Amino acid sequence: MRTKQTEKTPLRILVAGGAGFLGSHLCERLVGEGHHVFCLDNLQTGKRENVAPLIKSNRFSFLQQDICDGEFDGIEVDQIFNLACPASPPRYQADPVHTMMTSVVGTGHLLDLAERCNATLLQASTSEIYGDPEQHPQKEDYWGNVNPTGPRACYDEGKRAAETLCFDYLRAGRVQTRVARIFNTYGPRMQPDDGRIISNLTSQALAGEDLTIYGSGEQTRSFCYVSDLIEGLVSLARLRKAPEGPVNLGNPGEFTINKLAELVLKMTGSQSEIIRMPLPVDDPKRRRPDISRAKKHLGWEPRVPLEEGLRPTIEWFAAQAKSKPNGRRSSSAARIPGKSIALESGA
Repeated sequence: MRTKQTEKTPLRILVAGGAGFLGSHLCERLVGEGHHVFCLDNLQTGKRENVAPLIKSNRFSFLQQDICDGEFDGIEVDQIFNLACPASPPRYQADPVHTMMTSVVGTGHLLDLAERCNATLLQASTSEIYGDPEQHPQKEDYWGNVNPTGPRACYDEGKRAAETLCFDYLRAGRVQTRVARIFNTYGPRMQPDDGRIISNLTSQALAGEDLTIYGSGEQTRSFCYVSDLIEGLVSLARLRKAPEGPVNLGNPGEFTINKLAELVLKMTGSQSEIIRMPLPVDDPKRRRPDISRAKKHLGWEPRVPLEEGLRPTIEWFAAQAKSKPNGRRSSSAARIPGKSIALESGA
């Protein structure tokens, strides 16, 4: 049963990672509903400009802080959304130890805050916990096929550990937790250089560069527009009783990377060529959510088709390109001193 109380009663809500792509859209939604939002972000990957329109609101507070510090003195909240963690491979691989600690130590600190405040906590997990799945589509009871020591493990295993913590606190009666396993999401405010497939292809097409496809391009992804995903997160957070397990949130429509590239070329009018590179280590071949549980518990399913969602996304990237010198993308996100990090083929 879903509660309507929180849609009418103003709450104090902490959004960790609130200046990021998903977090800023969530903050915007919650402030618009009349809640007071504490946006907490260390700005490692988030950006102040993502929440700049909210700064003047008396229902919005920005706190530049790392959840690994665990310093939440004076903060009293009714609800917590934990979206704090880099989500694209070049970003989370740039500092893998901090990525792992954000998911484990940081999530632990937020759970302790939730317990102290008697607040509910929604943990943003990921489809990456399924690894390179041997089950298709992926259901929540599938344990996954993850390499625990590979270059992606800091994110994959970190999120798996965070889920464990959340359900341990739930079973112990300490915190009412909910876990959302988020599949590929796109939309305005994605960073052009974040290394994910829609960012890569769109930025390359707009710049007239060759479009880079890793592997054969026949690997698949399911792309969920950001407004649909935010609706799913809010609906999950508002359940009176937490589900007994995680809930997949994503679009079950499945596209090959080749098909996505063709669509981007068509919609941008680009004459760019396609080049192929080797597939990165542990890159999943197929990814598609089974959303039966989300339909049952939340009455939720995505509504925005890929082409419809790509229009405002492309417009966003085009505006970003115009605002930067020579309209070029920064490549800094893909490298750290002494290392070269492969961009993901289909994140």
